Amino acid sequence: MAIINFMRDYQRIALFKWGKFTGMKGPGPVFLIPIIHSGTRVDLRTEVIDIPRQTNITRDNAPIDIDFLIYMRVMAEYASRAVLEVENYRAAVIGLATTTLRAVVGDLDLDAVLSQRERINSVLREKLDSETARWGIKVSNVEIREIEPPKDIQDAMNRQMSAERLRRAVVREAEGTKEAAVTVAEGEKASAILKAEGQRQAEILSAEGDKQAAILRAEGYSTALDKIFTVAKGIDSNTLSLQYFETLKHMGQGQSTKWIFPMEFTSLLKPLAGMVNGMNGDGEKK
Repeated sequence: MAIINFMRDYQRIALFKWGKFTGMKGPGPVFLIPIIHSGTRVDLRTEVIDIPRQTNITRDNAPIDIDFLIYMRVMAEYASRAVLEVENYRAAVIGLATTTLRAVVGDLDLDAVLSQRERINSVLREKLDSETARWGIKVSNVEIREIEPPKDIQDAMNRQMSAERLRRAVVREAEGTKEAAVTVAEGEKASAILKAEGQRQAEILSAEGDKQAAILRAEGYSTALDKIFTVAKGIDSNTLSLQYFETLKHMGQGQSTKWIFPMEFTSLLKPLAGMVNGMNGDGEKK
């Protein structure tokens, strides 16, 4: 009586007849006759294998604990290798992963292990993939989940990080103070320039105003002098003499009993005396 095995799309079965491999069967129904046939199922889906925490020694002799995940799958075209080439491919991959991790970590210093996680993931994946290909297995990804150094190293790292953060804070504060001082100095410089420019413009405008005022005053004085000169040309000596006598008349009306006349005053009377003499001569002639 045959036994029917239904293989899903992600399953294959390695079929053996009288112990001899006859091929990979599936998906769909696969008939196995007891005693004559036997089979081993293979899952083609991606599997996640959790590698337990391993203690590794770095190049600078620092012990460090690492656990990571491996994403792998059996390739459909090479599924027979996972059955014929290795007894238990999962156990084989786990063992290969732990030894490969020790080799990779042993080539790096502690600081590199802590700071280059992605690089370690990439190196592990490449090495595992090249080794497991002979078993028909594809390692698609390796992810380090946790890296834990010893407590004393963690304490030293924490002190170092605290000192580094303090240093960065001091540097940033100094840079901020510097930038603020530069900004204030630039503002004061710009303000001084604007103030000096304003004073210069004010002085220029004031000087131009004084210049224009002086020109206008000079023009006014010139016009006044021209008018005085024009009027003065029409005044003869007789008119001036009469003006002097008019002044004497007003002086005589005052309370003073003494007057002091300059010597030039007699010269002012000559034209008047000449005029009086002329008038007398005309009367005699008549």
